[in-house]
Amino acid sequence: MKLTDDLKSPGLIHAKGFLFLLLGLIGVTGVLLESPHLRTAVLLGVTIWAFCRFYYYLFYVLERYLGKTTPYAGIGDALRFVWKRRER
Repeated sequence: MKLTDDLKSPGLIHAKGFLFLLLGLIGVTGVLLESPHLRTAVLLGVTIWAFCRFYYYLFYVLERYLGKTTPYAGIGDALRFVWKRRER
């Protein structure tokens, strides 16, 4: 298996997802240890929520409703699609 191949193993896909969760928890913990204030926690929560919604927009809303014929390989492809559509 090359590094550029898509993951096909359900176990590896789940492991990758849990590694992302672990990295996120480590990041949140680090930020809150650095600045343990309620305002920091709220701003961090809003930021995470907003980025999750943006991700949903890129990979669900655009593909399902605006780009039914255009599959995306990643965030770069989705942003290029939006940019090109905007230029037209």
